[in-house]
Amino acid sequence: MSTRVPSTSTHLNWTGRTVLVTGAEGFIGSTLVDLLAERGAKVRAFVHYKPYAEKGHLAHHLRGGDVEMIAGDIRDAGRVMDAVAGCDTVFHLAALIGIPYSYDSPGAYVQTNVVGTENIAEACRRHCVRRLVHTSTSEVYGTALTAPIGEDHPLQPQSPYSASKIGADMMALSHWHAFELPVTVVRPFNTYGPRQSARAVIPAILAQLHAGAREIKLGSLTPTRDFTYVTDTARGFLALAECDRAVGEAVNLGTGQEISIGALAEALIAASGRSAQVVVDPARLRPAGSEVERLLSDNTRAREWAGWRPEVSLEEGLKQTSEWIAEHLDLFATDRYQV
Repeated sequence: MSTRVPSTSTHLNWTGRTVLVTGAEGFIGSTLVDLLAERGAKVRAFVHYKPYAEKGHLAHHLRGGDVEMIAGDIRDAGRVMDAVAGCDTVFHLAALIGIPYSYDSPGAYVQTNVVGTENIAEACRRHCVRRLVHTSTSEVYGTALTAPIGEDHPLQPQSPYSASKIGADMMALSHWHAFELPVTVVRPFNTYGPRQSARAVIPAILAQLHAGAREIKLGSLTPTRDFTYVTDTARGFLALAECDRAVGEAVNLGTGQEISIGALAEALIAASGRSAQVVVDPARLRPAGSEVERLLSDNTRAREWAGWRPEVSLEEGLKQTSEWIAEHLDLFATDRYQV
């Protein structure tokens, strides 16, 4: 059994360190892989097995040979154990995401998010990994009871998805308390940017705009969110992997600023240079009692413990995201609601 990690900050040199990223083909995961590769880490990209050759956002790394891809499933404990062997740091981002689908298939979220996290944590314990960084979500807080939301805010499972992520967080933290596994739980607040799928609100709006829609179909317009650009979130993961004070703790990654979905839609129309009217689509409304009305982060821990601060403004981030979606519109289905 390891000894407890002291509450002091460190600054790691990532060059030559073997690092595993689960969910590495995803939106945040692939951005994190980019950052780690830039800093000289030996990156293992754990991706969900597919019986075809498409490599998605990791294709440029595979051509360059600077990233090792490992196909598997985090529900497979043996495969996970093999992938973790020899790693200094594990960033666990693999998860079944998306709130609407969790209403239809809650059991799948439990198996992937809770059981999958147990497999990752146990493998990290067995292989004496220096640090496990586990990905949570601001959705675990539910609608803000107090704002801004600190890490001690009550956890409220307002959807099966958020319930599964609460369970995953507790599973990860239990390995610190029970086994002294050095784990940090990172809670990003509404990350956005290039590569995000149309199931999320910002690419959903921009895809409709760049496809020429005159009406932008959305769910509720009143909820507020704290949007963080993806490169800022990825930097936050690295900062917290280097922060001993964050071991055994949850840490928010958010800007500390909020905007309503209605106001966001207007900002996206401006960023795209298009003209459109926003309308409420009943098919996109969440069930009563499930809509999270307000998310606004208190990022004090990330700032004071890890020296992290967001660098990309919402205006600049929306502009960059709009340009990327306009160039990759073929990746988005703009004729139907994507859950």
